[in-house]
Amino acid sequence: MQTVAIVIHLMIVAVLIATVLLQKSEGGGLGMGGGAGFMSSRGTANLLTRTTAVLAVGFFATSLFLSWYASYTRAPSSIIGATPASQSQPAGGAAPIAPPTSGGILDSLKKADEQQQRNQPAPSGPQAPRSQ
Repeated sequence: MQTVAIVIHLMIVAVLIATVLLQKSEGGGLGMGGGAGFMSSRGTANLLTRTTAVLAVGFFATSLFLSWYASYTRAPSSIIGATPASQSQPAGGAAPIAPPTSGGILDSLKKADEQQQRNQPAPSGPQAPRSQ
């Protein structure tokens, strides 16, 4: 269903771009306006204007449908207090940092850094990086 909607959406986009590019420039803001182009009659201008409007409505409709369809199967989730299972154990076997009970976040980070430095032995010399 989503693939069909995306294909229709892309076809509408391609045709919309083509119809906008076929229209005659009226302002001359780019220095290219005026002159008799290959589509310069008033009837084709009205046709292209109506076609552009219909394609714009189709573009917005398919955009809204794709947005709704993408969010249809998404379950609501909270970012507060929820930790994914893959992040419950930090890399390297280090103990997770507990939330601060007193003081600020900087104090708790300083304590965690001190604990990590105490638990690791000092290197005897330069060492090559280890791959994971």
